[in-house]
Amino acid sequence: MSDFWTHFTFGLKHLWNFNAYTDILFLLALTVPYEFKAWKKILILVSLFLAGHILALLLSVFNIVTIKTNILSFIISIILLIIALFNIISAGKSGKKDNITFIAIVSSVFGMLHGLGFAHYFNTITPQKPTDKLVPLFESALGFGIGILIAVTAALLLAYVVQTLLKFSKRDWILIVSAFVCGVVLPMIVHSKFLNF
Repeated sequence: MSDFWTHFTFGLKHLWNFNAYTDILFLLALTVPYEFKAWKKILILVSLFLAGHILALLLSVFNIVTIKTNILSFIISIILLIIALFNIISAGKSGKKDNITFIAIVSSVFGMLHGLGFAHYFNTITPQKPTDKLVPLFESALGFGIGILIAVTAALLLAYVVQTLLKFSKRDWILIVSAFVCGVVLPMIVHSKFLNF
């Protein structure tokens, strides 16, 4: 049980690592257009994110796919910027928010890139042969998944409080959160080691 708990908490703490806050920013940008009543769409999106994460982690553990960390960080920042800008452009437009195809693709890609980035840390704490890493991988993925549910629930509760008690319109809240994400991500892109040849 202690091995399970170690790997589970490793996955949980990975999401809630405030030194690597891109996951939280992504989940915030992903969920800001939605309310609790859209839980099915949210569940689809976060499931695609988690599935992409697990798939990429598996591919990396078996040395099928690897990408340099500085390239991953740059691409992840670009994807965060894309989703925030998409939210800004589509805020208040009912037709765009009903179609989740684009966001579903972005969520899957972000999950895969995130999984490749996480693989570096995962492989350092589990130095066994690839087949011995499968159980720890799924135990940490379970912790990561629970962390995602906590983050999404917190984001939806925050949106509810801001829109109900503080009387922000949904459109204004989407614009504020998305502008915040852009403001955090743009300096990450500009100062990226990938751009500093």
